[in-house]
Amino acid sequence: MEKISILTSRLALVASLTLLPVAMIGQTNSMSAGSSNSSSVSASDKKFVREAAQGGMAEVELGKLATEKASSPEVKKFGQRMVDDHSKANDQLKEVASSQGITLPSELSAKDEMTKERLSKLSGEQFDKAYMSDMVKDHTQDVADFQQEANSASDPAVKEFVEKTLPVLKSHLREAKQIAPTTSASASKMQGN
Repeated sequence: MEKISILTSRLALVASLTLLPVAMIGQTNSMSAGSSNSSSVSASDKKFVREAAQGGMAEVELGKLATEKASSPEVKKFGQRMVDDHSKANDQLKEVASSQGITLPSELSAKDEMTKERLSKLSGEQFDKAYMSDMVKDHTQDVADFQQEANSASDPAVKEFVEKTLPVLKSHLREAKQIAPTTSASASKMQGN
């Protein structure tokens, strides 16, 4: 009986020693797969992704405000486009961030919160003028930032996101520039009367 017990113990020991390298290889692979994602993304790509997410969130929030407060149908329509396009881009960016182990901000920046608060106190044509002025300024900066990232991104997923999103941002900028002068002219007429 004692021989069977010793034999069983030895078989168990041999089996566990045989499986140990297999378990360790699996553990090593899963550890390196998890860490290689975030460590392979450059600091500048991570910073860009976080800032793009922050900006995208702001565009959605301000777009919602425009759909509620704008007096011009063009501005309301533009605001809705900001909500739709930037929500879609934000979802794509979340996928990229998740796959690369990048944590995204979940709240507006202090600057964007102040802009939202400032705009929320305006209404009608005053809102339209201020909002469209902000949209021209924001999208001018966004296009420049995305263009720079398109030229310098080292991570393929980040580069692909930038290349998909940049034409949309350029389109937003063109549209904002077309709408902004009409809101300024309307606001000037109202102040002159």
